[in-house]
Amino acid sequence: MRLSAETPLSASVQAPGYDRAAQAAGIVHIGIGAFHRAHQAVYTDDTMRAGERDWGIVGVSLRSPSVAAQLNPQDGLYTVSTRSAAGTGLRLIGAVQKVLVAADEPQAVIDAIAASTTHIVSFTVTEKGYLRRSDGTLDLDAAKEPSSLYRFIGAGLSARKAKGLPGLTLLSCDNLANNGAVLKALMRQYLAVEYPVLVDWFDRECRCPATMIDRIVPATTNADRAAIEAELGVRDEGAVVTEGFSQWVIEDDFAGPRPRWEQVGAQLVADVAPYETAKLRMLNGAHSALAYIGLGAGHDYVHQAIVDPAIRPVIDRLMRDEAAPTIDAAPGQDLAAYADALLERFANPALHHRLIQIAMDGSQKIPQRWLETLAWHQARGARCSSLEAAIAAWIAFLRSDHPIDDPLADRLREAAAGCDAMHKLFGAGGLIASSWRPEVSA
Repeated sequence: MRLSAETPLSASVQAPGYDRAAQAAGIVHIGIGAFHRAHQAVYTDDTMRAGERDWGIVGVSLRSPSVAAQLNPQDGLYTVSTRSAAGTGLRLIGAVQKVLVAADEPQAVIDAIAASTTHIVSFTVTEKGYLRRSDGTLDLDAAKEPSSLYRFIGAGLSARKAKGLPGLTLLSCDNLANNGAVLKALMRQYLAVEYPVLVDWFDRECRCPATMIDRIVPATTNADRAAIEAELGVRDEGAVVTEGFSQWVIEDDFAGPRPRWEQVGAQLVADVAPYETAKLRMLNGAHSALAYIGLGAGHDYVHQAIVDPAIRPVIDRLMRDEAAPTIDAAPGQDLAAYADALLERFANPALHHRLIQIAMDGSQKIPQRWLETLAWHQARGARCSSLEAAIAAWIAFLRSDHPIDDPLADRLREAAAGCDAMHKLFGAGGLIASSWRPEVSA
């Protein structure tokens, strides 16, 4: 039996506590994977629990029908299981109203973006979903493909303008440095080619605030679903598991109405950059290093790798001595305490975060997670032993039998195969664009 709006809940499960049917959809979210369901959707659910109205979410999957198959038969409902060494907590999330599969219902997606009740379109499409070339500009050919987010946003904005509706806030929630400005530049590049009459209107009517998002959300396993079913009494195919920690820092620059996320734990700030840089270089940089070094050492999970006495000092040094000095901290932002908290979070034995999941899309992640730190130190005549160890582990991973889930997989394997792998990957004209260059002896 599946979870639905008719499912009676036990006292141990926290219910939404508001009339879902009375809420209009104010947000369209593109890329409705596990992370969004454990992060932004939870904050939005919290605001409606607190009395905010009309911030229901229409989820969009650009390609895969899997999330729609999970959530639509459940009336959009799903559970979030929060896990720590101290125990677990289970709550039902009511913010998602339905999920559209763009490949099957392209006009429905456009109509949702163009709806008068919609004020925000948000994104978790991963770094590769922005379709950037190595120089950071938009790959226009890829952006014209049927599954491109730009096609739907462009058509939706065009329809809004034609109906005399105001613009939207486009809210990137992906791990990209300066993600708001990146999205704005890429969107303008697409509009200039496909909808040139919209460019001035877009500049005037739309906003693309920067964000920093942080919560560890492992892939849900069948064992997770079985454990949740035992507590819930019905099967939840959309269940997600996560840690207790959650952080969301948002640039306070919106085109129109927004939920009062700051009343439920989000931080609305003038400048996201210090938080974003710390997260990318310390948390994400350490995560990627743990993935490749840990897999090379025979580990499967983050909590196993971080307690390995040969690995933990490498990760600790990466965060404190290599990444932290490159960050201009905001007032009150304690980077040493942040590193302490990250080590504690990584060691959470109740959260089975697979290293192979973190190892995905290395070519898209490594530039902002590792190479910017390396370049900062190189400009000052210094080297980073932990990050160099992480790069060596990545190259070993590319040479191994592990599956490589990366848009450049074939080219990466070829570049990594020879004795000059470092220069084929990171040298002038190499596969990975960066201002950092490997030392001759590297």
